[in-house]
Amino acid sequence: MKVTQEKLEHSRIGLQIEVTGDQTTKYYEQAIKKLTTSANIPGFRKGKIPRQVILQRMGQTQVKAMALEALLEPSINQAIEQESVPAIGNYQITSDFDKLLETYVPGQALTFGATVDVPPTVTLGTYTGLAVKAEEIVYDPAQVDDFIDRQRREKATTVPVVGRAAKLEDIAVVDYEGKLADGTLIDGAQADDFDIELSEGKFISDLVHGIVGMNVGETREVNVTFPADYPREDLAAQPAIFNVVLKDLKEQELPALDDDFAKEASDFDTLAEYRESIVTRFQEQAKKSTDQNITTAIETALIDVAEADLPETAIERETMNILNQMANQFSQYGMDVNKLFTRETIPKMKENCRPDAISNIKQQLAIAEIAKRENITVGDEDIAAKMSEIIPQLAGENIDENRLRSFITEDLQKEKTLEWLKEHAKVELVPEGSLKATVEDDEATSAGESEAIDILAEAVAE
Repeated sequence: MKVTQEKLEHSRIGLQIEVTGDQTTKYYEQAIKKLTTSANIPGFRKGKIPRQVILQRMGQTQVKAMALEALLEPSINQAIEQESVPAIGNYQITSDFDKLLETYVPGQALTFGATVDVPPTVTLGTYTGLAVKAEEIVYDPAQVDDFIDRQRREKATTVPVVGRAAKLEDIAVVDYEGKLADGTLIDGAQADDFDIELSEGKFISDLVHGIVGMNVGETREVNVTFPADYPREDLAAQPAIFNVVLKDLKEQELPALDDDFAKEASDFDTLAEYRESIVTRFQEQAKKSTDQNITTAIETALIDVAEADLPETAIERETMNILNQMANQFSQYGMDVNKLFTRETIPKMKENCRPDAISNIKQQLAIAEIAKRENITVGDEDIAAKMSEIIPQLAGENIDENRLRSFITEDLQKEKTLEWLKEHAKVELVPEGSLKATVEDDEATSAGESEAIDILAEAVAE
């Protein structure tokens, strides 16, 4: 087989492949044999049809078409292997099939063209001394008190309220009935012996504040306005009147803040030790969040540093990775992915996620190239330790350890390379909330992903 290569734009290689006469004969004969065993011709048993009858009934053009279809794919794969072309994704035949069919003569050489995508070459600008801004997440001691307060409330007991009116943080037991301003009963807005926690964000705010000040046995009409973001669109921002009867009133009795509480809420023996552990946790979280913000800022900066002519195959793969991650997240939320990802929504979602896919690939290429230039490698001990940590979590699953090892190696190398970039970067820490894009809980939703989510929301609404 003769093969000539041509470098094309968008990280593609053009191949001119010449198939030998022996091969064109081989596939032609295989086509006739297949028809002999599969064709239904009256008067002949399958497998016993004479060659000449096959050619007469099927026509030589149809036989040649079958042979040509069978010949192309293995010939391209052989050419890729023979020339050691680092192909990614599917090939594309550039020669017109009908014209190839006209020139296809069994026993004679056949030449056709194809293109394949190959890994792109990345060109890097200056990557040492990257100047980035990142938000500094500062430890707030109030977080510790809030956390302990929530723990106490979780372990609180409820006791009857005697001799006073309802106040915030109480639990009111009420009968209520809601009507719109025109007197129409609101469907689902009636209940008896219903517990309402008189706290902000726990129920309709106007109703909560309307109950505050009531005494047990009292009846009151409370004017409310449903929140603009109320889940029921027919009630959002609508005025209403609730008739409320306060039947009982309870309050939470918090456990004493002492060593006994610490023992019950944690593995520590004293309240001081328990509090110190929480302080340490929030301090570490603040440091980790700040560090993640720096990492994200550097990853974003790499997009402008890297230049690459990306193949369509790579963009398509990364786009699908983004959509698959979104699908997994929605599935974890209990949403029906099949209803969200449809023939109608997927094309537009792919279009919106395409810029993010391109950015992701450029980041990956830049990190890999920097690791290569700076000789940043991962030791076997680190890889083995990570595998030992992950494999037990995958118990019962069919694991390809070679693929897992490759994935871990790439991931650890990325971590080390980003650490190297951080050490050599010029980082300016700025106050939390001062940058337009912030990272929370180690995750950021890109603009493209946000638009894709909007498309899904519209689909659900329809």
